[in-house]
Amino acid sequence: MKPSMEHQENAELITGSEGLLRSLLLEGVDCVFGYPGGSVLYIYDAMVGNPEFKHCLTRHEQGAIHAADGYARSTGKVGVCIATSGPGATNLVTGIATAYMDSVPLVVITGNVPTTVMGTDAFQEADIVSITMPITKHNYLVRDAEDLPRIIHEAFHIANTGRKGPVLIDIPKDVSNQQFWYKPCDHLDIRGYNPELELDHSEIDNLLQAIAESRQPVIIAGGGVVYSNAAEELAEFVNLTKIPVVTTLLGLGGFPSAHELWMGMAGHHGAYAANMAIQNADLIISIGSRFDDRLTMKVSGFAPKARRIAHIDIDPAEIRKNVQVDIACVGDIKAVLSYAHTKARPALSEMWIKQLKQDKADYPLRYQDSETELKPQFVIEMIDQTTQGNAIITTDVGQHQMWAAHYYTFNHPRSLITSGGLGTMGFGLPSAIGAQLGNPSRLVVSVNGDGGIQMCAQELAVCAIHQIPVKVVVLNNQVLGMVKQQQEIIHEKRYSQIDLAGSPDFVKLAEAYGIKGLRASTKEEAAKVWQEALETQGPVLVEFVIPKDENVYPMVLAGTALDQMIMGNFY
Repeated sequence: MKPSMEHQENAELITGSEGLLRSLLLEGVDCVFGYPGGSVLYIYDAMVGNPEFKHCLTRHEQGAIHAADGYARSTGKVGVCIATSGPGATNLVTGIATAYMDSVPLVVITGNVPTTVMGTDAFQEADIVSITMPITKHNYLVRDAEDLPRIIHEAFHIANTGRKGPVLIDIPKDVSNQQFWYKPCDHLDIRGYNPELELDHSEIDNLLQAIAESRQPVIIAGGGVVYSNAAEELAEFVNLTKIPVVTTLLGLGGFPSAHELWMGMAGHHGAYAANMAIQNADLIISIGSRFDDRLTMKVSGFAPKARRIAHIDIDPAEIRKNVQVDIACVGDIKAVLSYAHTKARPALSEMWIKQLKQDKADYPLRYQDSETELKPQFVIEMIDQTTQGNAIITTDVGQHQMWAAHYYTFNHPRSLITSGGLGTMGFGLPSAIGAQLGNPSRLVVSVNGDGGIQMCAQELAVCAIHQIPVKVVVLNNQVLGMVKQQQEIIHEKRYSQIDLAGSPDFVKLAEAYGIKGLRASTKEEAAKVWQEALETQGPVLVEFVIPKDENVYPMVLAGTALDQMIMGNFY
């Protein structure tokens, strides 16, 4: 396609690939994660002549998108990744779905075959736009390089406004090599996209009135508190209203775990005091939580004593989707709470708070400690104490994820990076790489099980090559722990396909990649090797050998209500 001669004033004739890189730099992108291939070679060629453009070569496309995800969650910026057409693009699908479920802002750039052969089943062709349509906030197929500056500018705006999420941009190979007259795009005109909703002050006033009439209110703080950067506003709202708080998994850090009114994480593996707070509350106030099934469990048994349920959320589609609510405050949480501060008064909740604090004291999180075995809960407590709760913790998915959620103290937003909605194994290590590159002065600890770590273990090479100082923790019980726990409790110990005893020697695996590897199987060894890991400048993998039969408690079985908790043999 020949470049148009129109609008050449103050424009420069460049290729689509060069225009892409310039547009990304103008959006403030300081690192892109990716993996090259035939359909994106022009884009990667343009990087050679652009020293300002920073790219991190991962060892798998899934590693690239999880790294971009970890970068986005930990910084609040938009994460960016690049992959080629066909298998490169489809390898991103799990990561796109992970980000979509958890409302993470990503711009995902894929190459495609030239427009001249699209639709012919050309080599490495896949209709990634159609494939990802259900798991993206929006996506683009670029047919003219002249559209690239506008599309990039729009994509970043869409990804990072309203309810945040991933946006995909698919660029055919000939478009990436097309010459056009480049001008930066500094304006937005997206028809039908108006994410800034005007607040309905009357609904917020109704909420404040409900608080005044309540004797047993509780706030459920979800991931939206973190994503809207509203942690300070929530803390101020709680201090004004004296309402106890429980958090979802993704809400951890959105309200300080050390606060006297924090009752714990609620839901499937929620703390006793947190779940009982929901079940006995007369007013539920959900702030940035979508009432997903892991929080509510049996919906018909959820919050049976609540006379009113209020929902604050930026996405109107979430209101009454899973739970019927009486008060709907649609809008950005920071804006809603800022208005609420002007009229908020303390609830009459003194006796309620006293009751919940007693529940928390009587039924704390417990485990059976041992002097002969290394318990995973002890390991997380040790990491918490030695880092003083100031590290960024990334996790994979499984028992270790719940132990980290229970026994690490999350007092700061964006300090827990974990896959909540999709529950993606393999997420922990690459997301830690992204978090570390986005926060070079912070300590990043990646907590993994021996199952999940093997799904993206190849990304250890990235840590070694670039000396990314992530501390990689592997809690090794030689089984798929969470699957084993469910088979033990629900399926009467009929264990099936959970044995991971044939896994590699993780210390030797780390050393093969050029990373220091350490191992501990006792408390004394654990303290010693963890201190050595913290004192090591670069990346370290530490394997903690833990017992196979350790389970996560409390636990609420599917089909039962939050107050029907299995507590283990501790009470």
